[in-house]
Amino acid sequence: MQVFSHPLYQQEIEKCAKLPLRWEQLRGCKILITGACGMIGSYMVDLLMAANRLHCLDLCVLAMGRNEEKARTRFAAYADSENFRIVCGDVNRGVPSGTPSADYIFHAASNTHPVAYATDPIGTLTTNVLGTYNLLQFAADNGCKRFIFASTVEIYGENRGDREYFTEDYCGYIDCNTLRAGYPESKRAGEALCQAFIAQKKLDVVIPRLPRAFGPTLLSSDTKALSQFLRKALQGEDIVLKSDGSQYYSFIYVADAVLGVLHCLFHGESGAAYNISDRECDITLRELAEMIAGMVGRKVVFDLPDKTEQAGFSKATKAVMDSSKLKALGWVPFFSLKEGIANCLSVMRAAE
Repeated sequence: MQVFSHPLYQQEIEKCAKLPLRWEQLRGCKILITGACGMIGSYMVDLLMAANRLHCLDLCVLAMGRNEEKARTRFAAYADSENFRIVCGDVNRGVPSGTPSADYIFHAASNTHPVAYATDPIGTLTTNVLGTYNLLQFAADNGCKRFIFASTVEIYGENRGDREYFTEDYCGYIDCNTLRAGYPESKRAGEALCQAFIAQKKLDVVIPRLPRAFGPTLLSSDTKALSQFLRKALQGEDIVLKSDGSQYYSFIYVADAVLGVLHCLFHGESGAAYNISDRECDITLRELAEMIAGMVGRKVVFDLPDKTEQAGFSKATKAVMDSSKLKALGWVPFFSLKEGIANCLSVMRAAE
């Protein structure tokens, strides 16, 4: 069984699609989603297609990705829909010719996990800078109503010890002269590009900043700590922690992350950044590993990362976000950390 066909996943999507959001704003529109096969992008596609059906929006979802076969498999349920189209292309080479102009663009394409940062540092940088530029130019040239750039908690860098929670105006330290800096620095550059297009091209842009997100739509290639914890749990093995686990991070379940992005789309102020986080989901890696181990009757063991993993690890030891600004727009998280993990395990277990 595929993740997207699991009854629990379908119920969750339906629940989110029935929420009283400003769905009418999307009526008769086109929305282009890059990174459409990724964890955030694929959930967004499923949610929008469900909202399309429930609210009769006549919304056209354009799902863009590099691998057409992968996209056709993932979105097979929409193959016959007039409201869905696969756009095969690499954002680093621009939007493919013949792609319809989009009323909204959600740029979610990016490397987002340690091994990808370490093995594809050039691709990490170019997608967040060159790819973002290409999409912003496409948006400006085609009358896009709003551009949504998916940014990250990592733009805050290391906590200087002067702040308990990161607010949107904070800027911590990043050593730019390292391979690992490619991800946060390119996201910072991507945000700066957004501001440049706002000022020079009068483009409407909003910037959701995501913490460490997780969900049943995570990719099999994802090497983030929580993703590895979940896979070990599914395999009935002990949870492997490759540090002392003292890192204190914000996490968010994919459904709440996507709903946060939609609140930015519907209600955000152009040029503004919004943290998407839930303080109930702030936890140390060790506590997280122990929680998951306890849910599957296993224990936590410690191991050393290999050189590739180590090169891609974040140097931040405390990165928790303040989401007051987004909550003022009406966003409320629905899923607790434990509920989100339980959902992941249930859906992913059936999909194996």
